[in-house]
Amino acid sequence: MSPTDAPTSRDEAARALVRAGLARIAPGPDLDALGDTADVRDALELDSLDFLAFVEHLSRTTGVRIDEDDYPRLRTVADAAAFLVAAGVR
Repeated sequence: MSPTDAPTSRDEAARALVRAGLARIAPGPDLDALGDTADVRDALELDSLDFLAFVEHLSRTTGVRIDEDDYPRLRTVADAAAFLVAAGVR
């Protein structure tokens, strides 16, 4: 395994965690069509309670503390995955 492989696999694992969390909140064809750079709240029509449930699920499943100040860093699947990778999620 080369040094460049590790971040990619961590990134892929983080993306899978983000998508699994979103699937619990907004399952269906909209999620299947969601691009990595689309705003999840707009694309999936998440209200504030749905988004909070998503954040709580991510926090609970990863053990990462996610404060309200971090919410803008969870705007897209790619952003949320990067946040989790930066927080050390493997």
